[in-house]
Amino acid sequence: MISMISYLLTFLTLMFWAFRLIVAYCFSMQIDIGFEPLNIGVEIALLFASVPCIILMIRRNLLATFIYAMMYWLYFGTDLIITITAMVNGEAITDFSTAIASFVGVGIPVFNLIDVYINKNRVGKSGDRKTDWFYKNKDYDRQFDERADRNNYRM
Repeated sequence: MISMISYLLTFLTLMFWAFRLIVAYCFSMQIDIGFEPLNIGVEIALLFASVPCIILMIRRNLLATFIYAMMYWLYFGTDLIITITAMVNGEAITDFSTAIASFVGVGIPVFNLIDVYINKNRVGKSGDRKTDWFYKNKDYDRQFDERADRNNYRM
């Protein structure tokens, strides 16, 4: 079950990256899709910087996941804090789409960081403990080959 959640989080991360890529492209082409980047220059830099982090996150690297989380927390977290503060003070929020994107942009790295920290290796054990000592033991194979070489059986 844990590896299924891990795969879904990775897929969600890739989908959110593609969504942010589409938002940046549409903003630069002046196409209105209802979402706008907070800062287009930082958005493009974030898109390029997150590619190696996502690749290393798939390989279960905790440092890359932490860097990915920090980048997204710094970028989306400031807007989320401003939005939450405005909601607490009773001010009207005009752009709910940016608030939702900021909430998702902060939530996905949190869940990825927890997932990589808890589940270091995504692959479950598919072997049998009773036979692994025989089939996965290279020293035994070497000893067996050396004995067979010394016995010089003739036909």
